[in-house]
This record gives sequence, C-alpha cells and structure tokens, in this order.
Amino acid sequence: MDLDELTRSLHARFDAKTSARERAIPAARRSIRASANAIRAVHRLDLDLARELIERSQAALREGLEAVGDHPDVRFAGYLQDAQKEYAEANLTLALVAGERLPEPADLGVEDAPYLNGMAEAIGEGRRRILDLLRTGEVDEAGRLLDELEDLYGVLVTMDYPDAVTMNLRRSTDVARSLIEKTRGDLSVAVVARDLRDALDEHARHLREDR
Repeated sequence: MDLDELTRSLHARFDAKTSARERAIPAARRSIRASANAIRAVHRLDLDLARELIERSQAALREGLEAVGDHPDVRFAGYLQDAQKEYAEANLTLALVAGERLPEPADLGVEDAPYLNGMAEAIGEGRRRILDLLRTGEVDEAGRLLDELEDLYGVLVTMDYPDAVTMNLRRSTDVARSLIEKTRGDLSVAVVARDLRDALDEHARHLREDR
C-alpha cells in the first residue's frame, strides 16, 4: 500500500465532501428563511409576495440538494430535511389560505417525511388564519378552513411508523390534534355568538316594525 497516495486520496474525498457541505448548509438556511417569510406574507394576504418567496426557497433548496448529490451521508444529515419541511409548510399554508389544491410531495420535489411534518406545521398556521377570520366575523370561511385542517389531520393520524422513519411525526401529529380541538372550540363559540347576534337583530327588526 502506498500510504502517501492513500493520504492524498482521502484528503481529496474529504475536501470534496466538506466543500459540498459548506455550500449546502447556507443554501438550506436561505430556503428556510424564505419559507418563513412566505408564511408571514400569506397571513398578511400578500399572496403574490408569498409565491415569490416560495420560488426563492425552492431555488435555494435545489441548490443545496444539488451540492450534496454525490454525498448521501451529508445530504441526509438533517438540515436539508428541515428546509424541505419548511418549504412544504409554506406551500401548504398558501394553498389552504388561497383555497387552492394542496400540493403533493412529488409536486414540491420533497421527501415524504419532511412533507408530512410540514403538513403538521401547516395545521398550526391554519389555526392562526382561522382566528384572524373569526376576528373579522368570517365564520363560514373559518369553518371551511377547519374542515380542511381536519382532513389533513386525518392523513397524519394514519402514519403509524417509527419516529426514525417519519422525523418524529407522531409528536407533531399530537400537537396538530390539540390545535384542531382548540380551534373547533373557538369556532363553536363564534357560531353561537353569530346566531345569537342574528336573533337579536331579527327581534329588534320586528320590534321596529310593530311600532
């Protein structure tokens, strides 16, 4: 064995792996940041800006994945999976609020586990949107959105696989269930308040007509 040649070969491979990692990590961070900003834009109902930020997130994510394409041990270290989760969450949140078809993992080019965790996180964002709707009296739209969140939870609860496979999806699913239960309670209170207000308005109208 030529140890000098072996040393050079090992250095070359580790240099390449390190270089790929150093390109992928900043790209993943940019993707996460753009996804987070996209979600904030969705809640402000600036959907055009949200789509632009999602495109930036996608480009950064693609850059990170391509950088480590030849290094699977680095590719699956976790940071790119986190970026995929945030990217999926941003896309699902946008679709929920805009009333659009929900994208699937293949549509987004993300892995299944990050996608499902992004779905669980999107339920929390959906709750936030519902509370905004209830504050402005848009009870019917809030009800529509809650129905969609319950459908998403129906998908999550069937994923009974080891945490090592699903990126600890079980915990995220438990949180999503709690949020849906709270939101259902909030919506029920809002419906009762609306119906009572409508009944009072109707009663007041009859009193005016009887005068």
